[in-house]
Amino acid sequence: MATYAPSRAVNTSPYYAVQLRKFAAIAMVTLFTIGILFVFLLPFGNMMSISLRDQDSLAGNQDSPLLPMKPTLFEYQGQNLELLEVPIDGEVRQLAALTKRRTSVVFIDPENPDGEPIVWEGNWRGLKPVFSFQPRWENYADAWRMIDFPRLFRNTLAIAVIGMIGTLLSCISVAYAFARFPIPGKNWLFIILIGTIILPSQVTLIPTYAFFASIGWTGTWLPLIVPHFFANAYNVFLLRQFFMTLPRELDEAAMIDGAGPFRILINVIIPQSWAAIITVGLFHFVWSWNDYFGPLIYLLGQPELQPISVGVQIFNFRYGPRPELVQATSLMAMLLPLILFILAQRFFMRGVVITGVEK
Repeated sequence: MATYAPSRAVNTSPYYAVQLRKFAAIAMVTLFTIGILFVFLLPFGNMMSISLRDQDSLAGNQDSPLLPMKPTLFEYQGQNLELLEVPIDGEVRQLAALTKRRTSVVFIDPENPDGEPIVWEGNWRGLKPVFSFQPRWENYADAWRMIDFPRLFRNTLAIAVIGMIGTLLSCISVAYAFARFPIPGKNWLFIILIGTIILPSQVTLIPTYAFFASIGWTGTWLPLIVPHFFANAYNVFLLRQFFMTLPRELDEAAMIDGAGPFRILINVIIPQSWAAIITVGLFHFVWSWNDYFGPLIYLLGQPELQPISVGVQIFNFRYGPRPELVQATSLMAMLLPLILFILAQRFFMRGVVITGVEK
């Protein structure tokens, strides 16, 4: 007669312990990331909250809500009555104050306005008003009209886009030469170029301004655009690092087909380097969009040519007592670079990771 031995239970506790540790590690990293993101976005949220409030709520006391909230009103016989939270018989009810006396208030029940008025005895000044979320979107329309945003956007786009084109043309050419051509003393030249990164712009400010003033370029966009057609060290370094990751076999195959250096750059290097090129273009666009000092000194006295950075700062000086308008203009000024970063995020992150550069 056959006998069956009881099957042994498989001990899977080490497997579940490993999985639990992985889950705990992932959960901790996720919570830490969410916390960092919350702290990072907190000022942005405060800007949005202020931009949607009115002057009365901003001028309130320290107990006023942080969000764009307003006291809720109830219309009764042509009057706008304030809603208050009133404790009655152990429960809190939202009632509209009809008549306020020293130690008593006559309330109207909004759910039954035709009913008998409710007389409440006590210190009504300690009752909490009922607030409702009422954002004031008109702040953005007022700021748009008062600061003349279309003109500022047009000026800033012209300066940023033309300068970005010059930066890409010059930096791609210089980086291609450093990455592929056997230039005598190339390493020393590259070290000297990289050394200019640590040179503060304040050191060259006076001689640069004197030079542009002597040739009559002050009061125009030329000092803000033309220098970018002569490359800069950081973008050259970024592109050179990317170009050096491309195998030289691609160049040699193109040479066998009769392609020259320029044809190799156009048909081989650039199509393989869109991630780095878009990253450089995005870096320059955001930098030019936020540049304040250069336009301030070269376009002083030329308000019709000033970009958005200078226009917003002048608006802030003029309308400082109106923080809701100041924050609205600041948010509208940063909207376009934020949209561009979101759209180009995939190329941006790929270009930064491959080149090993963090910014």
